[in-house]
Amino acid sequence: MTEVAQNPVVILPGVLFWDSLYAEMKKVLAAYVPKKKIAIVPVSFHDWIGFPPSPERSTNRVMAALDRTLAMMQERYPEEKITVIAHSGGGTVALVYLLEQPFQGDVYHRSSSVGKLLALGTPFHTTEHYAKIKTDFIDAHLKPEFFGRCRVVSIVSDQYFGSLEKGMIERMCYMFYKNASGEGEVSGDGIVPVKSCFLKGAENVTISGIEHLPTPHTRWYGTKEGIEQWIRWL
Repeated sequence: MTEVAQNPVVILPGVLFWDSLYAEMKKVLAAYVPKKKIAIVPVSFHDWIGFPPSPERSTNRVMAALDRTLAMMQERYPEEKITVIAHSGGGTVALVYLLEQPFQGDVYHRSSSVGKLLALGTPFHTTEHYAKIKTDFIDAHLKPEFFGRCRVVSIVSDQYFGSLEKGMIERMCYMFYKNASGEGEVSGDGIVPVKSCFLKGAENVTISGIEHLPTPHTRWYGTKEGIEQWIRWL
C-alpha cells in the first residue's frame, strides 16, 4: 500500500453535492490515514441553492461550514497542517477561502492551518455564470507567493472525449465541456474538461478511467479505484 502523509484531512463536497455522498471516500481514505483524522464538511443541497434561492451566495454559506470544520480539526491537532480534499466546485470555494480576501463581505483567517489543497475535477477556468464568480475572484487575488505557504494539487481525469459525432455519452460530455470552457471537442472527466482544471502555480495532474459524478456503480474520484490513482499526492 502507498505510504502517505498522516496529516488531518478535511473533505469538502462539490457544488450541489452533500456530505453523505462522501462517506465511501472517507472509508477508503481510512486505510491510509486514521479515520479519526478525517472529517467531511457538513454541506447540504440547501447550502448550495439557498432558500429563497440564492446560488450566488453559496460560496459564503459553504465557506462558513468549511471554517467550522477546520476550527474543529485545528483544535484536535494544533501541531499539524491540515490537508483539504475538495471535489469539483468545492475546490474553488476552498481556494477562495484560503486566499483570505473579502468575498461578498466574508473573509476568514484560518489558512495558516492548511498545508495543502488537493482539488479533484475542479474547474479553475470556466464560463459558467455562478462558477465564474469564484474563478474571477481567484484570478484577481491569487499571487505566486500563495503557493509558498499552501501546496495546491489539481487532479482531473481524461476519461471521456466530447463529440457530437459519437454516442450519447460523448454528446453529453460535449455539452458539459462546452458549458464550462466554450469548447466541446476536448477530453475531461465527463463533466469538467481537463484544461479547465489546470491552475498556474499548482501541480496539475491528469489521471485516467475516472468519472466526475459521485453516483452509484461508477468509478469516480472518491471510489477505491479513483483514490488509488491520486493517493500519492496526499
